[in-house]
Amino acid sequence: MITPKEIKDKTERKYISFLQSLVGQRAFEKLVIRGNKSYTKSSLAEFEREIQLIHSQSKEKKGFGYSLDFQKVKTKHLGVQDLPISIYFDNEKDFLKFLDKENEVYFFKSNVEIILREFPELREWIIKNPKKVIDNANEWKNILQVCQYFKQNPKPNLYIRELPVKVHTKFIERNKGIIRELLDVLIYEHVNTEEKEFEKRFYLKYAEPQIRFKVLDKKLSDRFFSGINDIAIPVSQFEKLELPIRKVLVVENKTTLYTTLTLPKMEDTIAIFGSGFSVFNLKNVRWFDNLKLLYWGDIDVQGFEILSQFRSYFPQTRSVLMDQQAFQKFFERDTGTPTKISTSLNLTDEEQQLYDILKTNNWRLEQEKIPLEYVNIIFDKVGSNF
Repeated sequence: MITPKEIKDKTERKYISFLQSLVGQRAFEKLVIRGNKSYTKSSLAEFEREIQLIHSQSKEKKGFGYSLDFQKVKTKHLGVQDLPISIYFDNEKDFLKFLDKENEVYFFKSNVEIILREFPELREWIIKNPKKVIDNANEWKNILQVCQYFKQNPKPNLYIRELPVKVHTKFIERNKGIIRELLDVLIYEHVNTEEKEFEKRFYLKYAEPQIRFKVLDKKLSDRFFSGINDIAIPVSQFEKLELPIRKVLVVENKTTLYTTLTLPKMEDTIAIFGSGFSVFNLKNVRWFDNLKLLYWGDIDVQGFEILSQFRSYFPQTRSVLMDQQAFQKFFERDTGTPTKISTSLNLTDEEQQLYDILKTNNWRLEQEKIPLEYVNIIFDKVGSNF
């Protein structure tokens, strides 16, 4: 037979649809909880305990909660007994008090009224997301202020903390999720739907990733950067950079970037810290299109996957020091990080062959472990062809 806990669990599952009915302004209808007509048939005493337990939590006993309708039924083992044939809530008050949700629903109704008074177009969103109205019960005044600002200024082009909205400076940053959902409804015609990041999606300024690079040609660093050769600038500025260079070397790791200035003379060349898969920050640097590009990464599966990614942006990219010779010469039997990538990669036949070996054995050779003397020899050879 159904227990009071099972009744509670089934009643709680009705709660969201009840909230939705409030938004739809539907009157409370008798809410029936489906029971279980089976019973313990080993003894009359056990049967009576089951009945007593379910009865103890009913409205008849507690003054609120579920009501029970009984009917005399002739049972196979215990003779004629009164069995509960219906479990139901007569009214909203009994339902909410049973769930201990009276205060929560009071504030839910109040907040729904406030939201719809400000933005009637959010009704469907509320019906789909009543729990989010409750989860943000104490924040709606501020949330609606933010939404009202964006409604009037759909493309602010300001940093979040510059927005002239009278909320705590970190409020928007802490509540991006809920604000994003609402703005997607309220200013849908002004949303950059291709962007997932909040700032880009709603045309705000943001702290851009930095592109760090080293100028390997002293004449260039003297002419354009007052002799400074280690530079970091925002992506958008790097995309507009105009330098008379012909070659770019992208390295995966920061430590390797430090050593690039010791490479053999590399005229008209800069070295860039790719920072692993963050090479995607370079995908819109279209002045790379007509340059010679080299990629130097770790000899492991991720190194080749990053190479493949970078080559998808710039097909002319060649790899350096990512070959069988370097691997066999300096491999110290280090293990790598297994990959979950199963799609085909944009690699040459030789690169693919080495990638398959690394993937099968989970091997790794970090680029920092290749001695600088050997690196210089290779770059000396590469330099004439690069």
